Amino acid sequence: MPFPTEAQYIDTAETALGVKLPAQFRAYLIASNGGEVEIEDDTWEIHPVLDAADRKRVARSANHVVRETTVARDWPGFPSGAIAIGINGTGDRLVFLPAAHDPTALDERVFQWDHETCEVLPVAENFSTFCQDKS
Repeated sequence: MPFPTEAQYIDTAETALGVKLPAQFRAYLIASNGGEVEIEDDTWEIHPVLDAADRKRVARSANHVVRETTVARDWPGFPSGAIAIGINGTGDRLVFLPAAHDPTALDERVFQWDHETCEVLPVAENFSTFCQDKS
């Protein structure tokens, strides 16, 4: 279940990952730290950032983006420098890739990484694509 979080927890995740998350994704996390998005008839669970405000929030954010990125990086063929932001339940991941112009930034586009073929395919120009019909 998504819940709002504070920018300080996103800052902590960015420090641990060594990159700045795209602005649209940061805004999404502040409003809905986690939740689900639909992409072409597939439901993706979005990884929250670890919210240490209280025990309940820590438990609800245990599958946080830093942890899930660390797990994904152990998979053969996971893209170098990618940040895992979601999973579809079959092992495929939604990811951000490093920006070409700045190694501490991420490309705004959202990609799908297929864990069986190791293909990386673009699915959206930015994360706000998934939030347009939300109120």
